[in-house]
Amino acid sequence: MPTLEHNGLVDMFRENPSLAPHFLEILFHLDLPPYATVAVVEASLDQLIPVEFRADLVLELHDQRGALVLSIVLEVQRDIDRRKRYSWPVYVAVVRAQKECDAVVLVVAPDAEVAAWAAQKIDLGLGLGTLQPLVLGPAIVPEVTDQAEAEKETELAILSAASHGNGPNGLAVVQAALGALGRFDHEHAAVYFQIVYNALRDPMRRALEALIMERQTEGKATFPPFAQQLIDRGRSEGKLEGIREGKLEGIREGELKGKRDTLLRLLAQAGIALTDDDRDRIQTCSDPAILDRWVGNVLGAKSASDVLS
Repeated sequence: MPTLEHNGLVDMFRENPSLAPHFLEILFHLDLPPYATVAVVEASLDQLIPVEFRADLVLELHDQRGALVLSIVLEVQRDIDRRKRYSWPVYVAVVRAQKECDAVVLVVAPDAEVAAWAAQKIDLGLGLGTLQPLVLGPAIVPEVTDQAEAEKETELAILSAASHGNGPNGLAVVQAALGALGRFDHEHAAVYFQIVYNALRDPMRRALEALIMERQTEGKATFPPFAQQLIDRGRSEGKLEGIREGKLEGIREGELKGKRDTLLRLLAQAGIALTDDDRDRIQTCSDPAILDRWVGNVLGAKSASDVLS
């Protein structure tokens, strides 16, 4: 059953259709065909066989003459689902056949492990053809910590907070995103806040609550009113002090461990053998950027040296 977070992310792209091609250009650096308009179309993809496939969203780019130049099938993916490796090629094939235009799959996956899984090429059979999903995940979405940038690219800032909110710079990323929610009406801002908040793990979530209480106590209302309600969750001053003292270091160590565990799991799934030195190198790595790069290297790698380069 779709969650509030799932539907909220889908609605983000439905209500601002230009976001999808915008992200393809600025984050994936793709040269899109010249287009003048972007439209949301029916996402139901009926087949000649008695099965209905439904994508989360389908967007069409039209040029100035009204000709269709590109279809974007958008999927929000919060968990690993092996069936999607079979349905995503169907979406592309059906759109291409019905509309007679190019088509791509754009997957929104804030979780690093889900994003790495979704970004793997899909073999269509005997290695004779593949589909490459485009994935908006932590490896592609930048850390948006500058408030001015967050105000300008608020949806990107929200995705950044959902993707990087538990990282070493998580509190700065989350603050930038939440500080930019004022451009939305109350209902949308509340949904986007919930998307960010629910993506946070406990240490960072409590750190955010502590920061909200601290700002309220100081009379600095830098967060939306509904965010202030978090302080009513029964957090005592003693607990909040515990969050402040040494919490950032704990958050950093927890994030590094999560990245190392994800890397080791992906290596095992790819059947890549590791020496004791390889494992030691991974376990002692304290640079999150290097660990992220190694996670990205797993795709298509044949040996540990390909990954740990």
